[in-house]
Amino acid sequence: MHKRKLIEVALPLEAINRESAREKSIRHGHPSTLHLWWARRPLAAARAVLFAQLIDDPSSRPDEFPTEDLQRQERERLHSIIERLVVWENVSDAGLLAEARAEIVRATGGNPPPVLDPFAGGGTIPLEAQRLGLQAHASDLNPVAVLINKALVEMPPLVGGRAPVFPGVADSRMGWSGTDGLAADVRAYGDWMLEQARSRLSDLYPTAVTSDGRSARVIAWIWTRTVSCPNPACAIDLPLVRSWWLGKKKGKEAYAVPSVVSDPTHPSGKRVAFSIGHGLAGGPKAATDGTVGRTGATCVACQSSVPLSYIRDQGRARQIGQQLMAICVEGNRRREYLPPTEDQERLALGVVVPDDTISGSLGFYPRDLKAPTYGLTEFADLFTKRQLVTLTTFSDLVVEARQRVVADGGTEEYADAVSTYLGMTVSRLADLGNALCRWEPNAECPRQLFARQAIPMVWDFGEGNPLGESSGSWKVLLDGAARAFKSQAFSRGDVPAGPIAQASALDRPLDGLVISTDPPYYDNIGYSDLSDFFYVWLRRSLRTIHPELLSTLLVPKAEELVANPYRHDGNGNAKDFFEQGFRRVFERAREVASTEFPITVYYAFKQSESDETGEASTGWETLLEGMIRSGWEITSTWPLRTETSSRMTAQGQNALASSIVLSLRPRSRDAGSMDRRGFVAALAAELPDALRKLQQGQIAPVDLPQAAIGPGMAVFSRYSAVLEPDGSKMTVRTALARINEILDQVLNEQEGDFDSTSRFAIAWYRQHGYGVGKFGDADNLARARNTSVEVMDRDEILTSRAGNVQLIKPADLSWDYDVFKDDHTSNWEALHHLVKTLERDGIAPAGDFLQAALSRTDGAVDADLVKELAHLLFRIAEGNGWTKDALSFNTLVTTWPEILEVARSVKKPTAQQGAFDFDEGDE
Repeated sequence: MHKRKLIEVALPLEAINRESAREKSIRHGHPSTLHLWWARRPLAAARAVLFAQLIDDPSSRPDEFPTEDLQRQERERLHSIIERLVVWENVSDAGLLAEARAEIVRATGGNPPPVLDPFAGGGTIPLEAQRLGLQAHASDLNPVAVLINKALVEMPPLVGGRAPVFPGVADSRMGWSGTDGLAADVRAYGDWMLEQARSRLSDLYPTAVTSDGRSARVIAWIWTRTVSCPNPACAIDLPLVRSWWLGKKKGKEAYAVPSVVSDPTHPSGKRVAFSIGHGLAGGPKAATDGTVGRTGATCVACQSSVPLSYIRDQGRARQIGQQLMAICVEGNRRREYLPPTEDQERLALGVVVPDDTISGSLGFYPRDLKAPTYGLTEFADLFTKRQLVTLTTFSDLVVEARQRVVADGGTEEYADAVSTYLGMTVSRLADLGNALCRWEPNAECPRQLFARQAIPMVWDFGEGNPLGESSGSWKVLLDGAARAFKSQAFSRGDVPAGPIAQASALDRPLDGLVISTDPPYYDNIGYSDLSDFFYVWLRRSLRTIHPELLSTLLVPKAEELVANPYRHDGNGNAKDFFEQGFRRVFERAREVASTEFPITVYYAFKQSESDETGEASTGWETLLEGMIRSGWEITSTWPLRTETSSRMTAQGQNALASSIVLSLRPRSRDAGSMDRRGFVAALAAELPDALRKLQQGQIAPVDLPQAAIGPGMAVFSRYSAVLEPDGSKMTVRTALARINEILDQVLNEQEGDFDSTSRFAIAWYRQHGYGVGKFGDADNLARARNTSVEVMDRDEILTSRAGNVQLIKPADLSWDYDVFKDDHTSNWEALHHLVKTLERDGIAPAGDFLQAALSRTDGAVDADLVKELAHLLFRIAEGNGWTKDALSFNTLVTTWPEILEVARSVKKPTAQQGAFDFDEGDE
């Protein structure tokens, strides 16, 4: 019998989710800033999942923890380690990591297993496995993903722990540990590349003359695409502008102003000229902000409507042009906008592109790749001529920088590593240095191409100055690359590096490895088509360093496990291809899976996936069915919420969070079948205890129903089949419905643990919320629960007036309430006063109130019951669509650890105030 792991019983889920959401706003020093990858899982979540995947739950060690109370205490201790591990500021805390590693070593008998992610993507899971002292194995079919994993996981331990080799840098400090020396060299050789680029490209990036005659460095050139107006009487070069706004900072507003002027050199005899306007008063209004939208454009000269189909045709005929609209320069502590000049425009448009720049065509995937629809079919089409020359120059300099590293005394292996990071910085520069970067008027800078998982068509765009020091420049990106090492405190040989390989998950060896993985999900993201954008630059810069990895012209696509309908002749075939491949991967894993540890799988949920009634996610059901059919038993399901907003959903309908983590065990080959009656009985017997442990893990009420699916599906999936009365196999959808029924029963049965006042209030709330009901109904309900309406009216639980009864909501409770002076307090009252205090005053005052309530000598208030009551009321409120109530109860539970910490703290005795009062003149 295997030992149950912590992840199969309880997690401090709210702490994990809170830190996962917070992590999304952390940029400086975050490993994800080394290179873009789509839909990365938060490092905090991966770290917590891996730790809990290997650590025994105390219930599996009855010799050490024979009682439930001892098990609970140990579980709380382990949870406290996770709560500290997931905090971003602790990622380099050597003491904490040593503590976590010691727990893993103890739980694994001194032999921690190697961990594999066969869909490694952006490297989150292998990186966190390595951080926890585990040998990290990673593979992916996509060479860009493999390169990211090599840079994050494989290279730092191999070449870290040494002094930098760039002349003079090593003398700047004493001692170089971890990746400090490597980061210093990446920065130093990157600075050398910038110097070289400036000397070779300075003519392409001239300064501009401001209105006061000053010469200023250009931050960006703002361009608009143009088409010839289809009105033959006009035929002007029509600017396709999404927005006229250039800057929207308060008091510094600026916008482009178009005007039609005569131009005898143009066939139409006229052209659009641009000037700069300032302030809000004359600025663009919503109705006139730009010329192009989703359905077409409007000519600024003749006001003719131009259909989008015409613009597409012009693009395919290579008849879309571009015109300089404004120039953004460095002003006096602000951005300054200048009208375009003929010299600036002529210089940019006249650049000669080298023959040896990138080549390759974009794929055909209209959902995600919009640019080819408008004639931008080649990767070179996505850049201005100046950008192509610049990126090609930086790419060449990567090769030269590698030669310099060797000449300066670095080994071939070390030079490969330094130049790999520099080549990846060139790739990042392409993301912010292309002709599809929207100009962001609020931040006043170009926005990266991949703001979402697509290559869109962009009409007006900002061409940043990569030789400057503003957003999108080489200097800024290089600084980000060097800082990405900050959280990787690895010394040479400190952490074992497993092989990072380019391989299909269908083929690579899986023996002897514990799997934790975030596989692709249907057609959510077209990884190979999107990553071609980076691949063409990485291949050009790094092919001599990684010849096998970068040997193909573009990223391999035929074997990619995604449901691309254009690759598989329709949606049906694409869906079948994905599901069959997905099952084969996990069938192979099942054949060699260890019984000692579960595997963990992240599931990316598309919120739109539900049937016409909204009752279930068909993709979720398909995933569960596939896992069960592949021979796996599902032992837990944990919802990850990585968004900062509190989104309320109908939990009774199995609505999901942004992703789910499942833990899986290989099902016994001798597993028999079970009938429906036996399955429901097993659920009723096992789910209550599982739910109690879930609630001990500080799980938010909004997440409880999804997490409850885990132990419920553990019962369902342990059998080879659950048979309906007619002999057919029960479906996952039916099983999910039964699990929800048992969940409701368990939560309802918890009512019996409450005091009589709380039991009445729960029942009344279920029927009326905080609305009005009849006195007769309330009286009958109160008598059945051994209380009375009159007593509860006097105790300010409710109001009873003119035959109507209404519960008092938290916001309407008296602020003069004193929990010590209340003769008949209850858990219901404690909860409502806690909600009131938390929402107005915050955590600390709420904790003070709870401390006072718990210190009553009659024990009328129980902390665990208050928390259980919040869970129960959330379920009722959510089921009735009372969103505000649900949010209040959910917030109380999610902040419960902090409230309880305040409540359990020892307060310093308060001295008599008079002993310390004095006037200013008393000193």
